[in-house]
Amino acid sequence: MTKVQLHYELLRPLDGSDTEGVANAHSVYGIMRVWVAPALDRLTVDYDASRLSEPDVEAALIQNGLPLKRESVEAAG
Repeated sequence: MTKVQLHYELLRPLDGSDTEGVANAHSVYGIMRVWVAPALDRLTVDYDASRLSEPDVEAALIQNGLPLKRESVEAAG
């Protein structure tokens, strides 16, 4: 197993209607943990990279109705 962590900004703060989407994301095979920042404006996901790719994780979150945008990571060089 290769544990990887992704961070997402949310397009809007999560509300009560989004709790089902977070719960459903936990049931996706390969996603180990999904948690929301206390300010409800960021999402962090731990997943098994031997089972899923980054685009798979993002697609699963969006499919479950979570309003996310991938944090940009600057490449060195």
